[in-house]
Amino acid sequence: MLDLLRSRPPRTSLQAPLYTDPDMFALDIDGIFATQWLFATTDAEIPDPGDYVTVEFGTLSLIIVRGDDGTVRALHNVCRHRGARVMTDRRGSTARLTCAYHSWTYNTDGTLLHASSPGETFDRTCFSLRTAHVRSICGLIFVCIAADPPTDIDDLEEAVTPYLAGFDIASAKVATQIDLLEEGNWKLTMENNRECYHCGGHPELACSLFATWGLTADTVPPELAADWDRSLLADAALQERCDRHGLPWKIIEHLTDRDAGFRISREALDKTGESFSVTGDRLSQKLLGDLPDFRLGRTSLHVQPNAWFHGLSDHVITFAAYPVSADRTLVRTTWLVAEDAVAGEDYDVDELTYVWRHTNAQDADFVQLAQQGISSPGYVPGPYMRSEDQVEAFISWYTAHMSSHLDGHLDGHREGRAQA
Repeated sequence: MLDLLRSRPPRTSLQAPLYTDPDMFALDIDGIFATQWLFATTDAEIPDPGDYVTVEFGTLSLIIVRGDDGTVRALHNVCRHRGARVMTDRRGSTARLTCAYHSWTYNTDGTLLHASSPGETFDRTCFSLRTAHVRSICGLIFVCIAADPPTDIDDLEEAVTPYLAGFDIASAKVATQIDLLEEGNWKLTMENNRECYHCGGHPELACSLFATWGLTADTVPPELAADWDRSLLADAALQERCDRHGLPWKIIEHLTDRDAGFRISREALDKTGESFSVTGDRLSQKLLGDLPDFRLGRTSLHVQPNAWFHGLSDHVITFAAYPVSADRTLVRTTWLVAEDAVAGEDYDVDELTYVWRHTNAQDADFVQLAQQGISSPGYVPGPYMRSEDQVEAFISWYTAHMSSHLDGHLDGHREGRAQA
């Protein structure tokens, strides 16, 4: 696997086993999802003490819970008795975390409260649920189970806060959430998200997202020339509006040169330019946070390795990819609206989700097609186009981190053999 990673030519997709082999999937969990900061949920999903969600990355399961003191914690969803899963629901609210197997009961801070067994005495303070690191950045909750998590998440927070603070995501309300199981490797899910070369297959999204996204002046095909010119005018108008309101809009991109790789920007939308709708009009009548204007385009944030976000003036959409197996990935999409927005009055859930429900379903089909093709003996890695620069950036980030991880793994193996 290390040889396959090292031998990848630049701007070329990976060899088939890196997408299809169950052993490689296990290595991905160990080398990426057990070492990096991962997007897990939002503060809006656990607003009150006792609120929790569970998230899974392969075999890794965490409980993200807000304690009685208001602190958000990440606890390994593994009972300290004999390892049973503690919380089995995807979300809920509870005063205590109780394992159904033998009723070991924990406080929301992970401390063991109750382990009923007549005649047994042991130090309960030694058997709290294991914890993971947690970081809330403008209402987006990231977790890391590594003993020493990457520190450059500080740089990410500093860079994205001016873009995200105005949305006040932490105080937003969950309008709805949809889980979609894609029949493909998690890397294919992320690759698909990182380009718009395939966006001709997204007619609903194309109503508001410019079809030229990801292109440059010298790569725009003749049939998209008018769209390109219109996008330039829209971007210029958006930049003027942002400058007037004191809002940042320039691209900040560090997708390959750090652990917490990211890209953030504010970009114009087509039509009326307010939201992801068929007409471009707003989908909720309430502005988020302290945003001053409905026509602020979309704030687009990508974070390695598993998340992307769209911030509109009327709602925010979060997307998280949770790897399930070598050929399955759960994509969780959450729509957030202003705290005082009322369903049926200020927004309609079906209208709010229309574009991305269809777009996500189309993407799931594309990912499945890619997995099926890559699983064939006829597959040979192909080239990334210039409009797929962010795909190349993601795969470059991935190969660098996995190569380093496997190098360390092999060095430890060699050292162990030498000592033996």
